[in-house]
Amino acid sequence: MRFLLEVSLDDPASERDPAGELGRILRYWAGNLRHYRLAPGDGSAVYDSDHREVGRWRVEDQST
Repeated sequence: MRFLLEVSLDDPASERDPAGELGRILRYWAGNLRHYRLAPGDGSAVYDSDHREVGRWRVEDQST
């Protein structure tokens, strides 16, 4: 399987502090990791500190 994370850094929160905002997004996501099985088909939206959707993560099956 493959884990994919895509985050847009074009939103206002990221423009103010790109490294800080991306670090916050990654820490928040990592802290919630235990709530997911991480099986193919799992995924969710990713939000910035202003609660705007800025990306998604997903788990894909690579056995095809």
